[in-house]
Amino acid sequence: MTLSVSTRNALALGAISLAALMFGLEISSVPVILPTLEKQLHGSLRDLQWVMNAYTLACTTVLMAAGTFADRYGRRRVFVISTIAFGLTSLLCGLAPNMPVLIAGRFLQGLAGGAMLTSQFAILSHQFREGRERSRAFAVFGIVFGFGLGFGPIIGGGIVALSSWPWVFLVHAPLAALTWAMVMAGAQESREPHSHRLDVAGLATLSLAVLGLTFYITQAPETGYADAMLLGVLVAAVAALAAFVRIERRHPHPMFEFGVFRIRAFSGAIMGSIGMNFSFWPLMIYLPIYFQSALGYDAVSAGTALLAYTVPTLAMPPLAERWAQRHGAGRVIPAGLALIGVGFLAMYAGSLPAAASWKTLLPGAVLSGIGLGLTNTLVSNTTTGSVPASRTGMASGIDMSARLITLAINIALMGLILIAGIASHLRGAVGASLGGGQLRALAARIAVGDLEAVHKLGLGGEAGVVAHAALVHGFAWLWWYGGFGVLVLAAFSWRLFAQQRRAHADGEVPQASSGVRAH
Repeated sequence: MTLSVSTRNALALGAISLAALMFGLEISSVPVILPTLEKQLHGSLRDLQWVMNAYTLACTTVLMAAGTFADRYGRRRVFVISTIAFGLTSLLCGLAPNMPVLIAGRFLQGLAGGAMLTSQFAILSHQFREGRERSRAFAVFGIVFGFGLGFGPIIGGGIVALSSWPWVFLVHAPLAALTWAMVMAGAQESREPHSHRLDVAGLATLSLAVLGLTFYITQAPETGYADAMLLGVLVAAVAALAAFVRIERRHPHPMFEFGVFRIRAFSGAIMGSIGMNFSFWPLMIYLPIYFQSALGYDAVSAGTALLAYTVPTLAMPPLAERWAQRHGAGRVIPAGLALIGVGFLAMYAGSLPAAASWKTLLPGAVLSGIGLGLTNTLVSNTTTGSVPASRTGMASGIDMSARLITLAINIALMGLILIAGIASHLRGAVGASLGGGQLRALAARIAVGDLEAVHKLGLGGEAGVVAHAALVHGFAWLWWYGGFGVLVLAAFSWRLFAQQRRAHADGEVPQASSGVRAH
């Protein structure tokens, strides 16, 4: 039976939307189950960090390569292969008997997810070319993707409550099968046989640099910052980064064309990409631990509390676009980053009362969510709209890479800071009774919510109080780090956009090629 064009388009859009839902859920539903993984699979904080970072780093690694392969060998073909792989690797994650297998499964799932994400944008762009139909298709995609990100915490918590943690992963197997059937029936194949070759050297050196730096930050709290092996990894990461810059400057078709950073609107928007993933998204990995261990909530209650943090991100993008048309993206993006920073500081203030709860954290969580909603989609529109049309793909790749790389590094950094904050409080509470290594190990156990670990210190009935206070103190450090860090990035973003506005006023640079106004 021959399907009509409208039916095929509906099936293609349904497949792409399901893929977007799965990708979004795997980012936001997994943090809620991390405390459960700590208890049932006996994971350390380092293990829990790698459950998230393995996925993020794999997405970063495959992002550019998948786009090149999709252009050359067929966008639908790459999407189908990556969707099937996503379903199979989700099965591997759900059936994992221990943390090493789960982390390996998450890495493979991230490779599939990154390829799936890249190719679905290409399929949408090819399948929907008419203005109104194209706008509607991308709007549906954005809504579904946002739903997965925004409601992932409550979905993850609900799955744990009704069944068990493996189903947070296993549910993607039937969804992937349905996606495959729909895309085969509806999506058109497209390719660009004369596309540029993959920048293998650039891809390899960038991946090694990010992996090495993340590995050092994640392992150092337990092994020691001066450990010879770790210092060797750090030196190798820096060398790989230097090699990446050298390769990209000489490559005829580089992954990163550094010349685009001279466009101030582009650089200001990239500050937005970095700022969101410096603060908002990595904190989301740790907030379930705070809600469940510091406030005593179960997984469902923690997921519900996280909605205040994520749901505002869904409501703000239309307003952000409207305000950008009126006032310029160069004002809205820094304002969104600043709101995230103010929200973090408000959450810190909400954690101070003895009777702290989700209600005392609510104002800060909502402010942060509003700030992200103002920034998220506007950043992508500005990065692609501020460069010539021939470089929009590369600009989009830099935007996504900046997000994922910053997220991976800051998941590791926030874990390091959380442990340091907990250890600082313990040092004052127990004095010199513990050595540095023992103190870090105890802080790492408390950081994953194991408040019982303090009982072995012989503090009697005070042990639980000490552990709880140490955890709260560690999270205070996170809120200060994320809050002031993103405020600094907001200032950098504002300054870059201000330079662009002055250049426009003096007639020194052309207007943005498309999209929203940068000024």
